[in-house]
Amino acid sequence: MSEKFANSAPLGLLAFSLTTVLLTLVNIGMFPLNSMILAMGIVYGGVAQVIVGVMEYRRGNTFGTTVFTSFGLFWLSFVALIMLPSMSIFTGIGAPTGNAMASYFFMWGLFTFALFFGTLKASRSLQLVFATTAVLFFVLAVSNFTGNAALIGNFRLNTLAGYEGILCGFSAFYLGVAEVLNETYKKTVLPVFPVTGP
Repeated sequence: MSEKFANSAPLGLLAFSLTTVLLTLVNIGMFPLNSMILAMGIVYGGVAQVIVGVMEYRRGNTFGTTVFTSFGLFWLSFVALIMLPSMSIFTGIGAPTGNAMASYFFMWGLFTFALFFGTLKASRSLQLVFATTAVLFFVLAVSNFTGNAALIGNFRLNTLAGYEGILCGFSAFYLGVAEVLNETYKKTVLPVFPVTGP
């Protein structure tokens, strides 16, 4: 008898989606960074995606294991970057500088861009998720490197990152929900636009 494993990718996509949208709402000024964001980053964005990565490993999916485990650990490291400087046991460790955060976001953008090429045989929906995620990281990198310099008048790079992050998050949300509904109904309820051909 062969075991049948559930598709864990929708859980990972939705964990990434919800956490990304909520964090980028901070960038557009809807509310300040607070414990809600940190809790989402630790539990849903972080732990949930690491669990999905382990589940993808069990299914033999190298791409899914790499992506979901890495992004889960991204969220945990991001929360740690915010919290460590204020914890008494880490006395003397300061908050990261703008250049440090620019380097952090740039490396994550490079990672995402490299893995984007792994989506070229998957679906257009997954390509959109990776493309918008890479752009988000690169905009955040430039924003931190320049000190959030204005683009036009009072329009800031962080604001651009916020709106782009909402697009990124909802593209992952769409794909996650589509995979759940399409499997549940055993037909295409929401198209994911699979790549055809060799």
